[in-house]
Amino acid sequence: MKKTHYLSLVWIVLICCSICSCTQPQWKLVWEENFDQTDGLDPTYWSKIPRGRADWQNCMSDYDSLFAVTNGKLILRGIVNDVLPDDTASFLTGGIYTKDKYFFACDGRVEIKARLFAARGAWPAIWMLPHDLPWPMGGEIDIMERLNGDSLAYQTVHSSYTYTLGIKDPAPGSTAPIDPEDYNIYAVELYKDSLSFYINDKHTFTYPRIQTDKEGQYPFDHPFYLLIDMQLGGSWVGAVEPADLPVEMWVDWVRYYKK
Repeated sequence: MKKTHYLSLVWIVLICCSICSCTQPQWKLVWEENFDQTDGLDPTYWSKIPRGRADWQNCMSDYDSLFAVTNGKLILRGIVNDVLPDDTASFLTGGIYTKDKYFFACDGRVEIKARLFAARGAWPAIWMLPHDLPWPMGGEIDIMERLNGDSLAYQTVHSSYTYTLGIKDPAPGSTAPIDPEDYNIYAVELYKDSLSFYINDKHTFTYPRIQTDKEGQYPFDHPFYLLIDMQLGGSWVGAVEPADLPVEMWVDWVRYYKK
């Protein structure tokens, strides 16, 4: 090979490397939760999710046996309610969130490594809600939802644009395969003009901000808090099979990066 040709190839490689390094976000880890405490959840960041009226929340409980922090893992459980006779719920589920304690904002990436166990009616979820705006106007970011024993996960956004107005363009969600027998890493990158979703570092879909005269299309440019919960039953996932319970969700870690 002639020297001039060799030098030309070197320059091409250097230019390509320069372009790649400029277009790829440089992430810095700014917070992580490894669940390595010996005395349970860290109350600086986490609270137990209380009971509510929505499908996802109508079995939530602070019953201690629904939660465990052991061997560097958070364990959330869904059980048959044969332990709290004064509670009318047929099932009990555990969930935690960072509401009023820790928030995630634009130019950030949130990652969660979790293992999901199967049961009929199981609906584990990792998601985000706005710090200071009501639903659905403030938006909802579903980093992961899984139904029953599926080998796929749902990643979705909700807002007044998608929910109240029912507009599905741009597409508000996608599904992608997971390993149903092991841990998977679920992630979202938050920008002022888009949300990008990943499973096991593979890009699954992007929800963009678009030009529209409809209100509420992109309410995702303000602080959100994180929810992790082991849900049971509801109109979407269907009926619960008591014989499949208890069911668990294991969380290895949560990480938050900024550019």
